[in-house]
Amino acid sequence: MDLLDDTPPSNAHEYSVSEISGAVKRVVEGEFGRVRVRGEVGRVVVARTGHMYFDLKDDRAVIAAVSWKGQVARMAVRPEEGMEGIATGRMTTFAPQSKYQLQVEQVEPAGAGALMAMLEARRKALAAAGLFDAARKRPIPFLPRVIGVITSPTGAVIRDILHRLADRFPSHVIVWPVAVQGERCPPQVVAAIRGFNALAPGGPVPRPDVLIVARGGGSIEDLWGFNDELVVRAAAESAIPLISAVGHETDITLIDYAADLRAPTPTAAAELAVPVRADLLAQVATLGARLERAGRGAVQLRAQRLRDLTRALPRPEALLASPVQRFDMAAGRFAGSLRALADRKRLDLGRAAAGLRVSSLRALFSRRAEALEARAARLAPALTRGLARRQDRLAALRPSPQPLRREIARKVPELARLGARASAAQDARLRALADRLAGLERMRLALGYPQTLGRGFAVLRTVDGSVIKGVAAARAAARFTVEMADGTLEAAPLTPGGKRRGAGPVSGSDEPGQGSLF
Repeated sequence: MDLLDDTPPSNAHEYSVSEISGAVKRVVEGEFGRVRVRGEVGRVVVARTGHMYFDLKDDRAVIAAVSWKGQVARMAVRPEEGMEGIATGRMTTFAPQSKYQLQVEQVEPAGAGALMAMLEARRKALAAAGLFDAARKRPIPFLPRVIGVITSPTGAVIRDILHRLADRFPSHVIVWPVAVQGERCPPQVVAAIRGFNALAPGGPVPRPDVLIVARGGGSIEDLWGFNDELVVRAAAESAIPLISAVGHETDITLIDYAADLRAPTPTAAAELAVPVRADLLAQVATLGARLERAGRGAVQLRAQRLRDLTRALPRPEALLASPVQRFDMAAGRFAGSLRALADRKRLDLGRAAAGLRVSSLRALFSRRAEALEARAARLAPALTRGLARRQDRLAALRPSPQPLRREIARKVPELARLGARASAAQDARLRALADRLAGLERMRLALGYPQTLGRGFAVLRTVDGSVIKGVAAARAAARFTVEMADGTLEAAPLTPGGKRRGAGPVSGSDEPGQGSLF
């Protein structure tokens, strides 16, 4: 024994920490087995495991609360910070932290006023996030081919929707069964909206053109699943236009704000989704009749207008009379104009050929040949004289004649070549002139007037040999000669009394009386 320890001995029992904690736990759980605690929800934390931790408080105390994952999934209303609610559960202790806590199984709002206050707070928060903006709402298709209905498959709601659709416009309806109240409602509605949006167009299951989320009337607690934030966000994110038909006309849920269109009742949702088929048929028939009447009236109006314009136009005969007459006149003058043109061209050709005489061509050829011979005769003396001058100049410039002689000896062959080229050039020039003369002779023979006479023409000449070109000149002449291909004869014009002046034969005619033909 320690002689320095003056503490008196005690008979009190010594408890271990675990014994004290277990005793406290048994007392707390035995005294408060199952309780309902009313208070304001404080801090709310959801762990990764799915367990939820939150506080219940009033103005003087705070109780820690916990809900396990399975309990959280079964809650119809989840606690939110600031919510006034009643938590149902049992009291227990948590030995590692030396504290007591409420193990909550269910939370319900503390009266309708508190629930509405929580609903209004959630509505403002979602509105601030832009989920209720009118700009993001999509129009409902006028005539959807496939309609997706999200509701309970056993209630009267689906029967009312199908009956109304069959009455108005029978359509292909796909029902996605969901729970419409309780803790299973929000996740199933979210899965249904996202499932319909996940369907691929043209797949084995047709993708709806419009969605209807429907439920019958009920209390605010019954409709609370459609106020869930996940449901509201799924409705806002839906790419398929969505009609909300939850409850009666006076029931308002948050999905109504996020939907593209709100219907007061499920039956009204079916009426908003499709038009009345009979009304459409009547409207189409009315529009068809109006279109037919309008088309017939337009055709009649244009026909009358065409008749009015036709009466204002002149007759085709009057329009074509003047052009036809001008055409006939031009056609009548055409043949005579061609003959006159041909005669005029023949006379021009005869006058041009008359100047091509053999004597003139021969004289021209002779003059050119003489000039060429004269130039050729002067060429050799000119070359000799030029060579002599250059030799003189070279002799004057160079005192020694030997280089000059060598240069002369070198130039002599070149001079011979130049002489040969000059002779060849003269011969070529003479041949070219001879060929040209032969060509002119052939042209003269082809175009000369003797050949024209051979084709049946004649030339009238006066006594002095000039050509008579007109009838007046022939009548003025006392006598004239007629030149033909085989000779000439004399003729005289008729006297005013119709008698001929005497005519005698001339050279080339064997019949003395031929002149009397004129």
